Amino acid sequence: MSSPDASTEHETPKPQPRTPIAEQGFWAEWRDAVSPRTVALLFGVLLLQLAFILSYVGAFHSPQPHQIPIAVVAPAQVSAETVSRLNAIESNPVKATAVADQALAEQQIRNDDTSAVFIVNPTSNTDTLLVSSAGGTSVSGAITTVLTQVDAAQKRSVTVQDVVPLQPGDGRGLTGFYLVIGWIVGGYLVAALLGVAKGVRPATPRRAYFRLAAVVPYALLSGLGGAFVVDQLLGALTGHFVALWLLGALLVASSATVTMAFQMLFGVLGIGVTVLVFVILGNPSAGGAYQPALLPPFWRALSGALPNGAGTDAVRRIVYFGANGITGHLIVIVAYILGGAVIAAAGSHLHHQLRLRGLAAPASGEFESDASAA
Repeated sequence: MSSPDASTEHETPKPQPRTPIAEQGFWAEWRDAVSPRTVALLFGVLLLQLAFILSYVGAFHSPQPHQIPIAVVAPAQVSAETVSRLNAIESNPVKATAVADQALAEQQIRNDDTSAVFIVNPTSNTDTLLVSSAGGTSVSGAITTVLTQVDAAQKRSVTVQDVVPLQPGDGRGLTGFYLVIGWIVGGYLVAALLGVAKGVRPATPRRAYFRLAAVVPYALLSGLGGAFVVDQLLGALTGHFVALWLLGALLVASSATVTMAFQMLFGVLGIGVTVLVFVILGNPSAGGAYQPALLPPFWRALSGALPNGAGTDAVRRIVYFGANGITGHLIVIVAYILGGAVIAAAGSHLHHQLRLRGLAAPASGEFESDASAA
């Protein structure tokens, strides 16, 4: 027979009534749900959206050729006159120079040292225009239009020959542009993902170095994957697998390290700054749909100064022009890698010292916890 106390021990405790949550008024709940910080972030997104529209439409809405280089081959008695006539065209669509030897002029176009060769035949009513669609279909199209009009005004005609054509799989020469976009997007996405997962600012300088080191294998794999897709898988750009692989690794590393630097400097807002640099400014000025010679001055000046434009032209030169003239582009891309890495590392040391001195307190989710992995 059990004691009365035993039955009492096994009784299920009764749930305690919950304290009702006090209902907030409409405006109080609104202020609680949409904080001033949220409003500021939404306003920043709006500005980025409008900047995106302004940059892309501003760059592409009215392309006009500007001083496209062209070599003129003609007998001495007509060469100077032809060059002067071409350079006197309103708005300066071409920049003509006289070249005495046709073989030399053709070599210039094959090296991408000039965009076209205009061969004047004084014994006939038909001249010859050598173009390079590999140098940009918008450029070759613009030159053809200009020279056709010039000859038509002289009651002459022009025959067009494409001496450096595009590869069969490279429709309108846009493959390299989209390849570069893919590499750059991959770079800043992996850096942004690390920031979202572990805090935009690493907890210690050592963890900042870990993140930078993690970029290296990712960049190599990304460069390899992009080269494989356009070469082996799709046959869009063939015959330059290793060179494209290494270029792609550099481009991925450039956007990743710069993104880390921006996150170190600006916190979460650094991702927005990255979008501004690489998407809003970088893509329209890269020379994809329209080469720099057809862009307005602002975007034309940006083209070679950002990894997007440097990478796009480097792909074009590697595939079609024997890598002639890519040194400057490689210097630009490597400069972004080194600059981003140095700023990210130095910023991590500075913030760590400020935190140890109690002069900088991390915002919620801004730094990794000291116990978390990099």
